Amino acid sequence: MQGRIHSLESFGTVDGPGVRFVVFVQGCPMRCAYCHNPDTWEMNGGTLMEPSYIIEQYERNISFYKDGGITVTGGEPLMQVDFLIDLFTLAKEKGIHTCIDSSGIAYKKNANPDWLAKLDKLMTLTDLVMLDIKHIDPDKHKELTSQPNEGILAFAEYLNEKKVNMWIRHVIVPGVTDDDTYLFRLGYFIGQFTNLKALDALPYHTMGESKYEKLGMEYKLKGVPAMDKDKLIAKKEVILNGIRKRRAELADN
Repeated sequence: MQGRIHSLESFGTVDGPGVRFVVFVQGCPMRCAYCHNPDTWEMNGGTLMEPSYIIEQYERNISFYKDGGITVTGGEPLMQVDFLIDLFTLAKEKGIHTCIDSSGIAYKKNANPDWLAKLDKLMTLTDLVMLDIKHIDPDKHKELTSQPNEGILAFAEYLNEKKVNMWIRHVIVPGVTDDDTYLFRLGYFIGQFTNLKALDALPYHTMGESKYEKLGMEYKLKGVPAMDKDKLIAKKEVILNGIRKRRAELADN
């Protein structure tokens, strides 16, 4: 099973634990206003690659990945489940830590049973899922990404049921995703999960603007300033407070 690949990165340091070999897949149904990889959206683009080729590229610098592994990001990795199963099967045969960086947009509770069975199999081969929750509010999420968030939140529940380690990632955008009410709600939602291992509150940056200009695309957040990293600490604390409240309630019940 070949995968449609946008690009490969040999030394990723923000894509999971340790130094990672990062596979950027091609194709994504999300249209996030702050996406810095709009060139990965097209489903039929990219270069076809065999899983064995990717493992070979990983092994060229294997000494650097002692505490890392392979992360598949995108684009949206779960649009290519068959490819991921083949890639991660080879990876686990070689003892490689496997991670998926996903928006969860491909997941639906009532999806095709065959696809869900494949997803179940993939999860047995996956050590970590980094789940990007763009916005906890359904209407705000659709405004930000052009997609609903119902399936994304259900995917978080699914990962918890399958006992797959989960990191939550949330980009803090000034005036867009930095409202304390919603941040607390996000924390309260994810606070119920026993598989939650980390929370990354990521500062919005403007580096994507130039890429949009080169691609001749409109940048929807043009003029929005980068997130002040000093303020980011306080915003993350709001999410953590939501987590603490949910966990305290669960402990009392």
